Amino acid sequence: MAKSRQLKGRIRSVQNTRKITKTMELVATSKLKRAQDRVVAARPYAEALRDVIADLVTPELAERFPLLRRPAPPSRGGPRRAAVILLTSNRGLAGGFNANLIKEARRRIESLEAEGHVVELYGIGKKGIGFFKYLGRTLAAERTDIGDRPTVEHAGEIVEPLLRAYAAGELAGVDLVQARFLSALSTPPATVRILPVEAPGQKAGGARDYILAPSAEAILEQLLPLYVRNAVYRGLVETAAAEHGARRTAMKNATDNAGEILELLKRTYNRQRQAQITQEIAEIVGGAAALQG
Repeated sequence: MAKSRQLKGRIRSVQNTRKITKTMELVATSKLKRAQDRVVAARPYAEALRDVIADLVTPELAERFPLLRRPAPPSRGGPRRAAVILLTSNRGLAGGFNANLIKEARRRIESLEAEGHVVELYGIGKKGIGFFKYLGRTLAAERTDIGDRPTVEHAGEIVEPLLRAYAAGELAGVDLVQARFLSALSTPPATVRILPVEAPGQKAGGARDYILAPSAEAILEQLLPLYVRNAVYRGLVETAAAEHGARRTAMKNATDNAGEILELLKRTYNRQRQAQITQEIAEIVGGAAALQG
C-alpha cells in the first residue's frame, strides 16, 4: 500500500508540473507572436537605412567620418580597448538559449584578447550578467530593466556612450552578441560588428539618382549614428523574439516528457494495483477453502 500511495503522489506531482509547463508554453506562444511582429516591422527601416548609406558612402567620404574608419591594431599604436555588448534574457527555462549566447560572447572575448585588446563587457540581461559575475569578471555596464519589450530609446541609451568613445578614438571596435531570429525553432547566437560601421556595398543596379540637400556629408553625419542605434535595436528585438521561441520549444518538450512519464507511472500503478487485487482475491479464496475444509 505504501508504494501505491507513493506512485499516486508522483502522478499528482507530474500532472501539476505538466499543467505549469503547458501554461508557460501557451504564454510564450502568445508573446512570440508580438515579438515576431516587432522583428518584421524593424526590417524595412533597417534595409532602407542600409541602402541609403550604400549609395552615399564614397572612399573620400569614408575617411572623414570616425565611425567608418578602422583603427590600427594595438601592435601599431591603435586603441587597446574593445567593447562587447552581450544580450541575454532575464529569465531562464528556455533550454540552451542563454548558454549559447554566453558561449558566443566568451569566444569573441577570447579572440579579441588574443589580438591584444582589453575587452570591456556590457551585460544586458540577468543571465549573462550573473554568469560573468560568477566568473569574477567586472562588467563595464549592466542593464536588467529592458526585458522582452525593447525600444529605440533603450538601444540609444546602450550605445550612445560607445559611439562617443569610438569617435574619440578610445575604442578599437564594438561587437554585439545577440540571437538571430530565423524562425521559432532556429535562434542561433551571432556576433555583429557595429563599430566601425561597415559601409554596405552597392546593389547590382548601382547608385540611385538622389537630389542631396544639404550634402552627402551632412546627411551621413546624421545617418551613421542612427544606423548604429538601429543595429542595436534590431539585436534587442531579435533576441527577445528568439527567447520566446526557445522558451516555447523548451516548455513543449517538457510538457511532452511529462506526458510520457505520466503514462509510465499510470501503467506501473495499474499493474501494481491489479497484482494487489489478485493477491487479495487469492487470499479470500484460500481462506474460504480453509473454512470449508
